[in-house]
Amino acid sequence: MPINLDKLQQNLNYHFSDLELAERALTHRSANKLNNERLEFLGDSLLGFIIAEALFEIYPDADEGELSRMRASMVNKASLAEIARELELGDCMQLGAGELKSGGKHRESILADATEAIIAAIYLDGGMVACTQLVRDWSEQKLHAPNSDQKQKDFKTRLQELMQAKGVSLPRYEVIKITGEAHRQTFHVECTIADLEGTQRGVGRSKRMAEQAAAQKILDALGESP
Repeated sequence: MPINLDKLQQNLNYHFSDLELAERALTHRSANKLNNERLEFLGDSLLGFIIAEALFEIYPDADEGELSRMRASMVNKASLAEIARELELGDCMQLGAGELKSGGKHRESILADATEAIIAAIYLDGGMVACTQLVRDWSEQKLHAPNSDQKQKDFKTRLQELMQAKGVSLPRYEVIKITGEAHRQTFHVECTIADLEGTQRGVGRSKRMAEQAAAQKILDALGESP
């Protein structure tokens, strides 16, 4: 099944000049000999550097050990797979028949590898500035609360779990407007839930960030803020 490049680029908030790089980044080895393994190797190093640099800037008083622990919590397989799910990379991947049948698009290791590969693809396509900005956008919440990430779930996850506990329909998110230039867009997302009349809107530099902002407003309206 061909990759939905339009959906991919909208979710990433990045438009590729070389679409073959995007396709390669999301092609698993089970689907083709020309796959994302080399990109994964490069993306792993890029991610480690970008997160290390960001933590170095944000926490000037942290020592080497503290910085290392914070970085490790942000570049592990679970964290990368979470980013992939937010960006819906699994739905865009090319997998072999066996992996597809066994639910490979939901597998943590495959999703984490795809995140690293797409980071490398963006770097090769758009350079270090574009790559750094996107990685920091995706990681913004964790960068500012790396030690509490396991205790403090993101707003979308908390809202979804709340709706499941209530036994009502899950939140619906819809992009209602995209403004700005192609390389620097702003997303406007509307969130609707069954327990609340009307909707709440969120704005962000990516679809993911806008959805998080809308989910936070819903939680506030329901009196479920931390």
